[in-house]
Amino acid sequence: MKTIGLIGGLSWESTAYYYKYINEGVKDRLGGLHSAKCLLYSFDFAEIVNLQQTGRWQEAAALLAEAAVKLEQSGCDVILICTNTMHTVAEQVQRAIRIPLLHIIDVTADEVKRKSLRKVGLLGTQYTMEQPFYLERLEKLGIEAIVPEAADRKRVHEIIFHELCRGELKPSSKAEYLQIIDRLHARGAEGIILGCTEIPLLLQDGDGPLPLFDTTYLHSSAAVEYVLQTANV
Repeated sequence: MKTIGLIGGLSWESTAYYYKYINEGVKDRLGGLHSAKCLLYSFDFAEIVNLQQTGRWQEAAALLAEAAVKLEQSGCDVILICTNTMHTVAEQVQRAIRIPLLHIIDVTADEVKRKSLRKVGLLGTQYTMEQPFYLERLEKLGIEAIVPEAADRKRVHEIIFHELCRGELKPSSKAEYLQIIDRLHARGAEGIILGCTEIPLLLQDGDGPLPLFDTTYLHSSAAVEYVLQTANV
C-alpha cells in the first residue's frame, strides 16, 4: 500500500478528521484489520496564522514545502495539505517535491461536477474567499463560484478562527452560517463548498436547503482511492 503524507495542524481540529476518514476509508475498502499507511507533519498553527495575518505567504510556502520534502524523504508517495487556505501556496509546495500533491480544489470540483452542479457558493476563511486561487481554479474546471458579501465573509472568518479552530461549536454560529447560505441560495448557488476544513465540524450535508460539499471528507476519500489503486493487500 502506498503511504500518505499529511501536512496538518492547520488546525489540528480538522487534521484529526483526516486521520479518521482516511483510516475508515481503508478499513471499509479492505476489511479486517487494515488501516492506512500515513505520516503526519503537524505545525504549530499559531505560527502559520501569524504569517497569514502579516501577509508573509512566501515564508509560509517555504515552511510547507520543507514539510513536504521531509515527508517525501520519509517514504511518502503522495502529499495532502490538510487545509483549504494554504492551497494558495500549493504550486510552491508541488515544485519542491517529486511525488504528487493531491489538490483539495480538484477533488472537490470532481464531486460538484458529479452532481451536475454549475454554480456553487464558497465558504471559507477570508483568504480563501477573497484571494483568487480558489475561485480561479474552480472556474478553470468549469464551475462558477460565488462568495458571501463582505460583512458575511468577515463573520464566516471570525467563527472559523475564534471558535471552530478552538473546538467551540455554537448553535448560534451554525444558525448564522445557515442564514449566509440562504443568501447565497438567493443569488443562484446550487450547492455550497465548505471550503475550510473546520466548517464541517459545524455543518453537515442535510443542514439547510442546499447540498454541502465537505472538503475534509472529499480530500481524505481521494487519498484513499489514490493509495489503493495499486495496493497489493
